[in-house]
Amino acid sequence: MLSKKTKYGIKALTFLARQEDKTPVAIATISKSENISLKFLETILLTLRKNGILGSKKGKGGGYYLLKEPKEIKMTSIMRVLEGPIAMVPCVSLNFYEKCDDCPDENACAVHNLMLEVRDSTLQIFRNTTLADLCNC
Repeated sequence: MLSKKTKYGIKALTFLARQEDKTPVAIATISKSENISLKFLETILLTLRKNGILGSKKGKGGGYYLLKEPKEIKMTSIMRVLEGPIAMVPCVSLNFYEKCDDCPDENACAVHNLMLEVRDSTLQIFRNTTLADLCNC
């Protein structure tokens, strides 16, 4: 299940992507518009900033802004930053692989083979979807 952190992060990013002038947007503005707790949103936006998706400006006229055009921000990067591994089990993860303790042969494992298909289908959707696709911008 998608975490609230990821759900709210995507909502905040689409809000920022829809801004026509691309100037920094105050956290309070995003919080109010998207009905997200200000404190929770602060931690989400900080994570996105630390991972190179958002930039920020302090002071008057400050806030957060996208560092790239929405069409250049793929959902794979957003999901990995906010949600962690895309794979449902570690033995099929591309970036966070771990062998399962209870599995002597991954190639013969029904769960492994099913989760490979799930991972590949999910990755295809995330790789082919950008922030621009989500906000029609």
